[in-house]
Amino acid sequence: MKKITHILALTLLALTSPALFADEAAIKKALSEFMPGAQVDSVKPSEIRGLYEVSMGGNIFYASEDGKYLLQGQLFDAEAKKNITETKLANVRKASLDKVGEQKMIIFKPENSKHVVSIFTDIDCGYCRKLHSEIDQYMAQGITIRYMFFPRAGKGSDSYKKAVSVWCAADKNKALTTAKKGEHLDAKTCENPVDEHMALGEAFGMNGTPMIVTQKGNILPGYVPAAQLAKVLASE
Repeated sequence: MKKITHILALTLLALTSPALFADEAAIKKALSEFMPGAQVDSVKPSEIRGLYEVSMGGNIFYASEDGKYLLQGQLFDAEAKKNITETKLANVRKASLDKVGEQKMIIFKPENSKHVVSIFTDIDCGYCRKLHSEIDQYMAQGITIRYMFFPRAGKGSDSYKKAVSVWCAADKNKALTTAKKGEHLDAKTCENPVDEHMALGEAFGMNGTPMIVTQKGNILPGYVPAAQLAKVLASE
């Protein structure tokens, strides 16, 4: 309710203010000053007059025409009973994952792939290990799993170092399975995408691992058994 109140308040402000021409450059400039280092992917009119939808690194914000006011929250269509923001976020997530690319993921692919999911995983997370211990079941359901790392203990932690070692191993898939079993893994370092994975997970609103992102960009938090996941994917 609090988020909806914020949206209504900003809507009233927009409707009672003099009409202005949106200045995409001004919005980008204001946001870059407010959030240094943030990359604005797109700026376009939202469903509410005077409010602009801003896509930034896997997330969506709303801004006034001059970029002075920034709002983060969910925009609903009350008449259609639809979460507009979440629907658009799914497309943003898809685009963000495509931007990362499969060359920066560890992929387990069945011979007959029917579905594809991207999973943010922590090597030392109990449910992440449970999911991976059942990898053959996911393969049997025709589910391709694309792993990305999200060590919850943060950069420099043991889990982070294990993720880097897995990525730098000659056989990444084998190394990941070894690490997930809690077995010894030779420490290695090399150029890796772990930080990029973590930043994307945060942008997606990570609050736990594993986090499954479907091919359509929808999020399934936590462990989901293979057969249940297959049903969910088939119904998307």
